[in-house]
Amino acid sequence: MKSILTKCLAIGLFAFTIAANAQTYNDLHIPDTLSGTVFNLTIRDTFLQFQTGNQTITGGVNGSFWGPTLIMNKGDAVQMNVQNKLNDSTTIHWHGMHLPAVMDGGPHQIIPPGTVWQPHWTVKNQAATLWYHPHLHQMTQEHVTKGIGGFIIIRDAQEAALPLPRTYGVDDIPLALTSRRFLSNNQMAFKLIDNYGDYELVNGTKNPKINLPKQVVRLRILNGEIQRGYNLGFSDNRTFYVIGNDLGLLNAPVPTTRLAVQTGERYEILVDLSGDAVGSTLDLKAYNVAAELQLLTPGQNVFGWPGNEGNPVNPTGNNGPINSSLLNNVNFNVLRINVVAATANPILSIPTTLVNNTYWTASDATNSRTINVTGGQMGTAFSLNNQFFSLNTTNQTVNLNAVEKWTIVNNNIFGHAFHLHDVPFKIISRSGGNMGTTMRPYEQGWKDVVWIPIGGTVTFVAKFDDYADPTWPYMYHCHALTHEDEGMMGSFIVKSTVGTSETETVSPGFSIFPNPVQSRIFIKQEDPEAEIYYLRIKDASGRTKLMLPQPQISGGIDVSKFAAGTYFVQLTDQKTKAVSTQKFVKQ
Repeated sequence: MKSILTKCLAIGLFAFTIAANAQTYNDLHIPDTLSGTVFNLTIRDTFLQFQTGNQTITGGVNGSFWGPTLIMNKGDAVQMNVQNKLNDSTTIHWHGMHLPAVMDGGPHQIIPPGTVWQPHWTVKNQAATLWYHPHLHQMTQEHVTKGIGGFIIIRDAQEAALPLPRTYGVDDIPLALTSRRFLSNNQMAFKLIDNYGDYELVNGTKNPKINLPKQVVRLRILNGEIQRGYNLGFSDNRTFYVIGNDLGLLNAPVPTTRLAVQTGERYEILVDLSGDAVGSTLDLKAYNVAAELQLLTPGQNVFGWPGNEGNPVNPTGNNGPINSSLLNNVNFNVLRINVVAATANPILSIPTTLVNNTYWTASDATNSRTINVTGGQMGTAFSLNNQFFSLNTTNQTVNLNAVEKWTIVNNNIFGHAFHLHDVPFKIISRSGGNMGTTMRPYEQGWKDVVWIPIGGTVTFVAKFDDYADPTWPYMYHCHALTHEDEGMMGSFIVKSTVGTSETETVSPGFSIFPNPVQSRIFIKQEDPEAEIYYLRIKDASGRTKLMLPQPQISGGIDVSKFAAGTYFVQLTDQKTKAVSTQKFVKQ
C-alpha cells in the first residue's frame, strides 16, 4: 500500500512540475531568412542561455542555435559558401534537395576546420519545405544536438498561384521540433545513449509561445529530433489540414486531428483560426502516451514508437536508463498559440485543391531491390542487409533514369525512419507490423523519409534522374541519428548507361596566373575540352582551405582573404579522375 501511495505521489508531483514549468512561456524564435542565389553560411561553436546558470555550449549557422531559413526559387542556379569555423570537421547535407552527388553534403563531403566548401546546383525541386544539417559519420548526432541546421523553403509558380498563407513569420511559420537533455552544468548530453531529450525545444526555444492572426495560418513542421516521434494535435482536438509533406504539396488538403511525424519528416499544415476569439489560446501538443498512439492504428500495440519506452524518468546526467526522458510516454505541450487580430489581407478558407502530381507506380519500375533492417538484438547496433556503413563501400548501383521499386523490410526490434537521398519517392504499399500498417492519406505525396514499424514492410517507387556520378555516392539510412551514427546506413551511386572511356589516366596539365597573386587566380587548362571535377586549394602544411566541386572558374577564384604564403591547387579531371597539382604564391 505504501509503495502504491508513493508512486501516486510521485506521478502527481511530476504532473505538477510539468504544469508549473508550462506557465512561463518564451517568444518563439523565428529564424532569419536568406534569399537570392548566393548563400553565405558560417558554422561555429557558440553559446546560448537556455536556463538559469551556466550558458550552454552550442553550435550554430550564422548564429547561436539553428540557422537561417534559406529561400530559393525553382530554376535558380544557387551558390553556397559554407565556412567551417568549428574545431571539428563536419558536413552540411541539403536534405531533400535533388542535386549532383558531389554537392549533396553526405559523409564523404567532409569540410575540415578552417575550410570553405562551395557547392552549387540548379534548383529542380518543386515548392516544398526542406532542411540542411550535418552528416559527418559518427558525429551527426553531436553536431545536430548542438543546434547546427536550418530550414530551406523552395517556391515555385504553382504554389505562388494558390490562396495559401506565405508571409514568413506572420502566417507562415517554420517549426523545428526537438528536445534536449541538460546535464548539471547546463551542457547538452550527446552521447549515443542519449536518444531522448527531457525538454522540448522549438526552433531552439524552451516553452515557446507565438501570436498568430485570426485567420488561416500555415505551419511548416520538421521533426528535427535525435530519435523521438511526434503524434501531433491541438488541445481542443480541432481538425487541421495537411497540405504538403517532405517534397511538396499534396493534390488536395487532407483533414485530420492527429499527425504522426518521425525524425527527418516534414509536413505543412493549415490551421483555421478565423473562428477563434482574439485573446484566446490553444496549444499544439504531442499526444505521445500509449493510449493516444494506439488510436493511430486501432488494435495494435505501440512498441517500437521512439519515445514511448517506459515511464517518464529524470535520469542523472548521462547515467540514467538509456531510453529514459521526462517526455517519454506522456502528452506534452509543443507550442502555445495566442490568437491576435487578423492581418490586412487574411486567408480565411481552406482551398479544396492544390497541385496535380503524377506519381510513379509499381508498373513503371524496371528494377526492384530489397533493403532489410538487421541487427539490434541483445544491445547490438542496427544495420542494413547485415552491413554497417563504410566510407569505402558502395552498397548499391543504380542506372541513370531507372525507375526502381525499393522494399524496406523491418525486423521485430524497433521502428525506423528510412531516408533516401536525392530523389523523391512515392509510397505504394505497407504491410505487416504494428503502428501504422496502412498508408495514411497525408503520406501519399512525394516523400524522402518513410516510417517503418517493427515487423513492417514498406515499398516505394522512385526515378533516379538527371545526375550520374560513378565516384561520389548518395546515402540511404535510418534518420534516428543514434542508429545512423552506429552504422545503419548504406550508399548508392547512380551510373550512366552511356559508354564512356575511363582508361586514360594522364593527369591533365594546367597553369595558374597571375602568380604571385594578390586577389584572384585563373586556371588555364592545356586541353580546352577538359572539365574539372573537383578543385581543392591547400596551404603549405597540407590543410585544405577551399573545396570547389565541379567549379565554375571562368571568373577566376577569389583568394584575397588567404594569408600570404605558398598554396597548392589540386585539380581532379572530370573524365579520368586523374589529379594534378600546381603551386602559387599569395602576396
